[in-house]
Amino acid sequence: MQKGIIGKKLGMTQVFDEKGNVVPVTVIEAGPCVVTQKKTVETDGYTAIQIGYGDIKVKNVTKPLQGHFKKSDVAPKRHLKEFRFDSIDDINVGDIIKVDTFAAGDRVDVTGTSKGKGYAGSIKRWNFHRLKETHGTGPVARHAGSNGACSSPSRVFKGKKLPGHLGAERVTVQNLDVVTVDAENDLIAIKGAIPGPKGGIVVIRDSVKKA
Repeated sequence: MQKGIIGKKLGMTQVFDEKGNVVPVTVIEAGPCVVTQKKTVETDGYTAIQIGYGDIKVKNVTKPLQGHFKKSDVAPKRHLKEFRFDSIDDINVGDIIKVDTFAAGDRVDVTGTSKGKGYAGSIKRWNFHRLKETHGTGPVARHAGSNGACSSPSRVFKGKKLPGHLGAERVTVQNLDVVTVDAENDLIAIKGAIPGPKGGIVVIRDSVKKA
Protein backbone atom coordinates (compact mmCIF):
# COMPACT_ATOMS: atom_id res chain seq x y z
CA MET A 1 0.00 0.00 0.00
CA GLN A 2 1.33 3.44 -0.94
CA LYS A 3 1.66 5.90 1.92
CA GLY A 4 2.08 9.63 2.42
CA ILE A 5 1.72 12.24 5.14
CA ILE A 6 2.44 15.93 5.82
CA GLY A 7 4.42 17.03 8.84
CA LYS A 8 6.50 19.72 10.52
CA LYS A 9 10.25 19.46 11.10
CA LEU A 10 11.11 19.79 14.79
CA GLY A 11 14.89 19.40 14.65
CA MET A 12 17.66 16.83 14.91
CA THR A 13 18.83 14.58 17.72
CA GLN A 14 20.46 11.18 18.11
CA VAL A 15 19.31 7.75 19.22
CA PHE A 16 21.11 4.48 19.88
CA ASP A 17 20.40 1.29 17.97
CA GLU A 18 20.35 -2.22 19.46
CA LYS A 19 24.13 -2.48 18.96
CA GLY A 20 24.80 0.75 20.82
CA ASN A 21 25.70 2.75 17.71
CA VAL A 22 24.72 6.41 17.53
CA VAL A 23 22.14 7.16 14.81
CA PRO A 24 21.54 10.82 13.84
CA VAL A 25 17.83 11.41 13.26
CA THR A 26 15.48 14.21 12.27
CA VAL A 27 12.29 14.37 14.34
CA ILE A 28 9.10 15.27 12.49
CA GLU A 29 5.66 15.95 13.90
CA ALA A 30 3.61 14.18 11.22
CA GLY A 31 -0.17 14.37 11.05
CA PRO A 32 -2.85 13.80 11.87
CA CYS A 33 -3.96 14.60 8.33
CA VAL A 34 -7.45 14.37 6.86
CA VAL A 35 -8.39 13.27 3.34
CA THR A 36 -10.05 16.28 1.71
CA GLN A 37 -10.54 14.98 -1.85
CA LYS A 38 -10.36 11.86 -4.01
CA LYS A 39 -9.45 12.06 -7.69
CA THR A 40 -10.34 9.22 -10.02
CA VAL A 41 -9.63 8.33 -13.63
CA GLU A 42 -13.28 8.95 -14.54
CA THR A 43 -13.40 12.50 -13.16
CA ASP A 44 -9.79 13.71 -13.32
CA GLY A 45 -7.89 11.34 -15.58
CA TYR A 46 -5.73 9.89 -12.80
CA THR A 47 -6.03 8.50 -9.27
CA ALA A 48 -4.89 10.57 -6.31
CA ILE A 49 -5.90 11.79 -2.89
CA GLN A 50 -5.59 15.25 -1.41
CA ILE A 51 -4.85 15.53 2.30
CA GLY A 52 -4.85 18.53 4.64
CA TYR A 53 -2.64 19.31 7.63
CA GLY A 54 -2.75 22.02 10.30
CA ASP A 55 -5.84 23.76 11.62
CA ILE A 56 -6.77 27.24 10.43
CA LYS A 57 -9.64 29.61 11.27
CA VAL A 58 -12.42 29.80 8.71
CA LYS A 59 -12.07 33.59 8.45
CA ASN A 60 -8.50 33.12 7.20
CA VAL A 61 -9.52 30.78 4.36
CA THR A 62 -10.39 32.09 0.90
CA LYS A 63 -13.97 31.62 -0.26
CA PRO A 64 -13.07 29.10 -3.00
CA LEU A 65 -11.27 26.96 -0.42
CA GLN A 66 -14.15 27.39 2.04
CA GLY A 67 -16.41 25.86 -0.59
CA HIS A 68 -13.88 23.09 -1.20
CA PHE A 69 -13.79 22.13 2.48
CA LYS A 70 -17.56 22.48 2.83
CA LYS A 71 -18.12 20.10 -0.08
CA SER A 72 -15.81 17.56 1.58
CA ASP A 73 -17.44 18.21 4.98
CA VAL A 74 -14.06 18.58 6.71
CA ALA A 75 -12.60 21.33 8.87
CA PRO A 76 -10.39 23.85 7.02
CA LYS A 77 -6.71 22.96 6.87
CA ARG A 78 -3.70 25.23 6.42
CA HIS A 79 -1.66 22.94 4.14
CA LEU A 80 -2.95 20.77 1.28
CA LYS A 81 -0.94 18.18 -0.63
CA GLU A 82 -1.85 15.73 -3.37
CA PHE A 83 -0.50 12.18 -3.49
CA ARG A 84 -0.80 10.10 -6.66
CA PHE A 85 -1.58 6.52 -5.68
CA ASP A 86 -2.21 3.53 -7.93
CA SER A 87 -5.23 2.47 -5.88
CA ILE A 88 -7.44 4.57 -3.60
CA ASP A 89 -10.37 2.18 -3.19
CA ASP A 90 -9.75 1.77 0.55
CA ILE A 91 -9.46 5.53 1.18
CA ASN A 92 -12.46 7.83 1.64
CA VAL A 93 -12.91 11.57 2.09
CA GLY A 94 -12.79 12.41 5.78
CA ASP A 95 -10.43 9.55 6.70
CA ILE A 96 -7.70 10.45 9.18
CA ILE A 97 -4.11 9.58 8.28
CA LYS A 98 -1.82 9.24 11.30
CA VAL A 99 1.89 8.74 11.65
CA ASP A 100 1.47 5.04 12.46
CA THR A 101 0.83 4.46 8.77
CA PHE A 102 4.65 4.23 8.73
CA ALA A 103 6.71 1.79 10.79
CA ALA A 104 10.33 1.47 11.86
CA GLY A 105 12.40 0.06 9.02
CA ASP A 106 10.39 1.68 6.22
CA ARG A 107 12.20 3.54 3.45
CA VAL A 108 10.82 7.01 2.69
CA ASP A 109 11.39 10.08 0.52
CA VAL A 110 11.15 13.44 2.29
CA THR A 111 10.42 16.70 0.43
CA GLY A 112 10.83 20.17 1.92
CA THR A 113 11.88 23.73 1.13
CA SER A 114 15.58 24.28 1.75
CA LYS A 115 16.87 27.14 3.87
CA GLY A 116 17.17 30.39 1.93
CA LYS A 117 20.71 31.79 1.98
CA GLY A 118 20.18 34.91 -0.13
CA TYR A 119 22.53 36.04 -2.89
CA ALA A 120 25.65 33.88 -2.97
CA GLY A 121 28.81 33.85 -5.03
CA SER A 122 29.93 31.04 -7.30
CA ILE A 123 32.20 29.45 -4.67
CA LYS A 124 29.46 29.07 -2.06
CA ARG A 125 26.72 28.32 -4.58
CA TRP A 126 28.51 25.93 -6.96
CA ASN A 127 31.71 24.93 -5.09
CA PHE A 128 33.98 26.74 -7.57
CA HIS A 129 37.71 26.95 -6.84
CA ARG A 130 39.06 30.42 -6.20
CA LEU A 131 41.58 31.97 -8.59
CA LYS A 132 45.31 31.93 -7.91
CA GLU A 133 46.24 34.70 -5.51
CA THR A 134 49.20 35.83 -7.59
CA HIS A 135 49.96 38.76 -9.90
CA GLY A 136 47.39 39.33 -12.62
CA THR A 137 44.34 37.71 -11.07
CA GLY A 138 43.27 40.59 -8.82
CA PRO A 139 41.61 42.46 -7.41
CA VAL A 140 39.39 39.59 -6.17
CA ALA A 141 40.28 35.88 -6.09
CA ARG A 142 36.71 34.65 -5.60
CA HIS A 143 35.32 35.78 -8.97
CA ALA A 144 33.82 33.18 -11.31
CA GLY A 145 36.45 33.72 -14.00
CA SER A 146 35.73 33.53 -17.74
CA ASN A 147 32.12 33.05 -18.85
CA GLY A 148 32.94 31.75 -22.34
CA ALA A 149 34.54 32.51 -25.70
CA CYS A 150 34.31 36.02 -27.21
CA SER A 151 33.95 35.37 -30.96
CA SER A 152 32.07 32.08 -31.10
CA PRO A 153 29.35 31.68 -29.95
CA SER A 154 29.55 35.30 -28.72
CA ARG A 155 27.14 34.64 -25.90
CA VAL A 156 26.85 32.91 -22.54
CA PHE A 157 25.20 29.48 -22.70
CA LYS A 158 21.97 28.91 -20.82
CA GLY A 159 22.52 27.10 -17.54
CA LYS A 160 25.95 28.61 -16.95
CA LYS A 161 26.80 28.35 -13.25
CA LEU A 162 26.95 31.91 -11.93
CA PRO A 163 26.36 33.78 -8.68
CA GLY A 164 22.72 34.14 -7.69
CA HIS A 165 20.00 33.23 -5.21
CA LEU A 166 20.90 30.18 -3.14
CA GLY A 167 18.43 27.94 -1.35
CA ALA A 168 14.68 28.43 -0.74
CA GLU A 169 13.82 25.76 -3.31
CA ARG A 170 12.02 22.42 -3.29
CA VAL A 171 14.40 19.60 -2.34
CA THR A 172 13.72 15.87 -2.03
CA VAL A 173 16.00 13.50 -0.12
CA GLN A 174 15.39 9.89 -1.15
CA ASN A 175 15.67 6.48 0.48
CA LEU A 176 15.86 7.47 4.15
CA ASP A 177 15.25 4.96 6.94
CA VAL A 178 12.45 5.36 9.48
CA VAL A 179 14.10 4.73 12.86
CA THR A 180 11.19 5.07 15.30
CA VAL A 181 7.51 6.02 15.25
CA ASP A 182 5.73 7.50 18.29
CA ALA A 183 2.05 7.21 17.41
CA GLU A 184 0.91 8.63 20.76
CA ASN A 185 2.68 11.96 20.19
CA ASP A 186 2.48 11.98 16.34
CA LEU A 187 6.27 11.86 16.01
CA ILE A 188 8.47 10.08 13.50
CA ALA A 189 12.28 9.91 13.61
CA ILE A 190 14.02 9.57 10.24
CA LYS A 191 17.71 8.79 9.87
CA GLY A 192 19.80 11.65 8.49
CA ALA A 193 19.10 15.26 7.61
CA ILE A 194 16.11 16.60 5.67
CA PRO A 195 15.64 19.96 3.92
CA GLY A 196 14.39 23.09 5.60
CA PRO A 197 14.52 24.96 8.91
CA LYS A 198 12.95 23.96 12.21
CA GLY A 199 9.20 24.41 11.86
CA GLY A 200 9.31 23.89 8.10
CA ILE A 201 6.58 21.86 6.40
CA VAL A 202 7.74 18.57 4.90
CA VAL A 203 6.07 15.77 2.94
CA ILE A 204 6.87 12.13 3.69
CA ARG A 205 6.03 9.36 1.23
CA ASP A 206 7.18 5.80 0.69
CA SER A 207 10.39 5.61 -1.31
CA VAL A 208 10.35 5.20 -5.08
CA LYS A 209 13.78 3.49 -4.90
CA LYS A 210 13.02 0.67 -2.49
CA ALA A 211 15.93 -1.70 -2.14
